[in-house]
Amino acid sequence: MPRRARIDAPGALHHVICRGIERSKIFWEDSDRDDFLKRLETIFDMTKTLCYAWALMPNHFHLLLRTGNIPIAGVMRQLLSGYAGKANRVHRRSGHLFQNRFKSILCQEAPYLLELVRYIHLNPLRAKPVATLTELNRYRYSGHCALMGNRPNDWQATDAVLRFFGKSVPRARRQYRHSVAQGICLGRRPELIGGGLIRSLGGWSAVKSMRRFREHGKSDERILGDSDFVQSVSSAQDEQLKTRYRLHSQGYDFRYALGRVAELTGLETAQILKPGKQPARVYARSLLCHWAIRSLGMTSVAVSKLLGISQSSVTRAANRGEAIAAADSLNLVETHNA
Repeated sequence: MPRRARIDAPGALHHVICRGIERSKIFWEDSDRDDFLKRLETIFDMTKTLCYAWALMPNHFHLLLRTGNIPIAGVMRQLLSGYAGKANRVHRRSGHLFQNRFKSILCQEAPYLLELVRYIHLNPLRAKPVATLTELNRYRYSGHCALMGNRPNDWQATDAVLRFFGKSVPRARRQYRHSVAQGICLGRRPELIGGGLIRSLGGWSAVKSMRRFREHGKSDERILGDSDFVQSVSSAQDEQLKTRYRLHSQGYDFRYALGRVAELTGLETAQILKPGKQPARVYARSLLCHWAIRSLGMTSVAVSKLLGISQSSVTRAANRGEAIAAADSLNLVETHNA
């Protein structure tokens, strides 16, 4: 069965889990972890990705992220490829370091953000790199340490998390620590990372209750949320896919999009394809990137090769193009009023 496409959008909340291949080690020494964290800082700053929680374990890691100006897949591609290359050189190994595909779960924010912050930050205590909550308060390789004020991380959204627990920082930290302490007895929480229906509905008790009353819930293993949230995300995704299939079946492709942009802007196609920062060319290339990615379903990698610019530049251009198309009421397919 083919793998299902990732679900993402600017501002989306994701729980990301990545494991070593065959569950082998990905961090051997503190220097490996420190290198990984420096890469996080650089990439998060460059892409405006927010990180609410994180934990590094010997053979896997967890991140709780909000999508910035490039998709989470692009963030992870840069992070994993850069770190794996250096780790292989330093430790004189070859081949894949990570499993081929990291897990990315789109999360409903209201009920799950704080649950996931607590769950992720308790990983070192559950897996025993630390033995007590007091040790966890100072453990360098979990975001809990930063929330407790013991290791500042400019790239971690500590203020955003603490605001949920109190107006003053000291009170917020006390309330947050109390919440984490209460979570210790909850154990591994498989419903937060497990499979579709059970995760989306909140555990076996919810599933059994629905079965008792002959109700059926919408589920998707890529989504953590209640049935209504899953339904709304899935419906939007399905509608987007239907539009893309319809456009492809009718012969609309990158060449058509390029011609359409040329028609609307008065530029030659060669001018649009040629890099440059002139306002008219930026306008045209932004529209082209938006329609290529959002309407035709092309990847930012494919578009970057056609335009001779970086993947992150393509994503930023697509975001600009989306705003331009909305403001100027422009469509990829010309519509005719009756």
